[in-house]
Amino acid sequence: MSLVRRATVEDAEEVLRLRQVMIDSVFAADSSTEWHAQSLPTVRARLADPDGDFAAFVIDHPERPGALAALVAGTVEYRIGRAGNPHGSVGYVFSVATDPDSRRRGHARACMETLLDWFREKGAAHVDLNASAEAEPLYASLGFVRKPDPSMRLTL
Repeated sequence: MSLVRRATVEDAEEVLRLRQVMIDSVFAADSSTEWHAQSLPTVRARLADPDGDFAAFVIDHPERPGALAALVAGTVEYRIGRAGNPHGSVGYVFSVATDPDSRRRGHARACMETLLDWFREKGAAHVDLNASAEAEPLYASLGFVRKPDPSMRLTL
């Protein structure tokens, strides 16, 4: 029996806590949690929609009732089709985090495998993510490869 389950509305605060764990591990200077209160209603609404384009998969913390040990979250986006993806469905992983006291137990891999199955069910032709150097071996073992990225961003 898998320990991985789909996150529910009741997990929203823990989802945000583990997202902050991920943010802190990648962007050490960005440890503010003030945004959590503003984000919580949106996260709850997204978790409440099981048929939507967002999913989070989690593992419960074995020693702390109500806490999560691991989280992965992603979304399916539509882009106009092209060769190799005529329907335009693209998966994007944007949050993978394991509680520091639960690491090295395969939780992130188990959650990622479940998220990848969800992307397949949703018809995503490929899945993108940004990988830290520390996490790259996990993603490579799942079949992800580095790609040249011409991305640019405008903050509104």
